[in-house]
Amino acid sequence: MIKNVVLDMGNVLLDFNPDVIMDMVCSSEEEKELIRRELFDSHEWLMSDKGEIKDRDKFDAVKDRIPEKYHDDLRKCVDGWSICMKPLKGAREFCEKVKQDGHGIYVLSNASDIFYDYFPKFLPLDFFDGVFVSSDYLMLKPDVEIYKTFLDKFGLKGSDCLFVDDREENAQGAIKAGMNAMQFTGNYQSVIDRLNS
Repeated sequence: MIKNVVLDMGNVLLDFNPDVIMDMVCSSEEEKELIRRELFDSHEWLMSDKGEIKDRDKFDAVKDRIPEKYHDDLRKCVDGWSICMKPLKGAREFCEKVKQDGHGIYVLSNASDIFYDYFPKFLPLDFFDGVFVSSDYLMLKPDVEIYKTFLDKFGLKGSDCLFVDDREENAQGAIKAGMNAMQFTGNYQSVIDRLNS
């Protein structure tokens, strides 16, 4: 029986869409594509999620790959990207229902150190039974170790947990760690149905 729901954050609870900030600051599609590739889709982005660099260090880490004429816009994207982290429609209500129904509710997210700046605007951290941010532990999903470390930290059995992530590879990592898991495709009711099945 599933007792606990473990939720990814980006694109499960909050809408991670870098176009929001790039549409505000970039003047051309060429600039957007460059900043997307060299910042948002970069190895350095993963490094910050893994805690190997701080979020604020991304500018210095990638600026040499971007023409100087775009540096001001790059800086704005580095400093302001969290503006895009808005709640998905129905996310709060879903979390409240999970809790109301008596399930434990946890967050397990690949995220950088500024997670703690924007996420509490969605729901207070203490709403959840536990919050586990990858950059605090120097590991990333879908490495099996992150799920095992999460379970150990909160004293949970994998078989009692349903992990929900928008990325199939992350759901598969959870399954390898002994958890139940499903890929989120935008339908909170499907998660509720899985909990009740």
